[in-house]
Amino acid sequence: MKIIKWFGLSVALLTVIILILGYLYLYVLPTGPEKTPVRPLSVGKDSFVMSAYQHTDRKTIRVWTYKPAQWTPKDSVLFVMHGMGRNAEDYLDAWADIAERKRILLVAPEFASQFYRVITNDYQEGNLKSFFGWSNPESEWAFTVIENIFDRLNTANDLDLDEYNIFGHSAGGQFVQRMILMKPNARIKTAIAGNAGTYSFVDKAVPYPYGIGTVDYDLQRSFAKHLVILLGELDTDATQGKLDQSDSAMNQGANRRERGKRFFKLSQESAESQGVLFNWEQKVVPGVGHDYRAMSLAAAMLL
Repeated sequence: MKIIKWFGLSVALLTVIILILGYLYLYVLPTGPEKTPVRPLSVGKDSFVMSAYQHTDRKTIRVWTYKPAQWTPKDSVLFVMHGMGRNAEDYLDAWADIAERKRILLVAPEFASQFYRVITNDYQEGNLKSFFGWSNPESEWAFTVIENIFDRLNTANDLDLDEYNIFGHSAGGQFVQRMILMKPNARIKTAIAGNAGTYSFVDKAVPYPYGIGTVDYDLQRSFAKHLVILLGELDTDATQGKLDQSDSAMNQGANRRERGKRFFKLSQESAESQGVLFNWEQKVVPGVGHDYRAMSLAAAMLL
């Protein structure tokens, strides 16, 4: 009996220690690379590191950029959101030739994490909630970080841009779709969510991130934003990438294509029932599966 009691106390103590260390690592100790001096963007490929939040320097974020030589402030800006692998530079490279042809300034934030395979709240779920389940202030949402980066672009480059486009694939597609729902006041002109693994369905009975649950939202403003649900025709295989197969995810559909179509259909029905503008589109890319490079080419045709 004493051994069992000792074992139970040891497990409890170890659990408390792990939780404390986890809390300190995630929310107290400084995280991210060292900040770089504020300077204008270089032509071609570049990067800088800035504070992710406006109210504290505790967390920093690296931002990759690509500026075509012929780009002017009259041309467009595109945020490119990476997938679960947090490989922002790879996504930037996939868009570089497109950017030169179409004169697009690329911005690819890198939401780096050593635990990206098991922690999803900080990126594709928008950091609305912490890993431990409590709500984060909007100032620390990942969606707000995008707006902060856009402000940095303006101030560091003496620009006065008032809108940007955003594309994300896989986990990045989840990010984009949820940003439209959770932060419709963002300065987004066109948002393209490619091959998202799960969605936040406009269902108050389903907790966030699989539904909208009890979080604050303004569906009328969200439905008025220009969002494209971009689906690969062949993205029907769960072995392509890491597909969420939890019960909550499977309730949305068997695969990414099915989930995307169902999400769009139910969202459209919700807008129609409310009698509000629905400015979303659904497009299927023929012959493409879970391939961010091919989906990037398809997305470029929509910009």
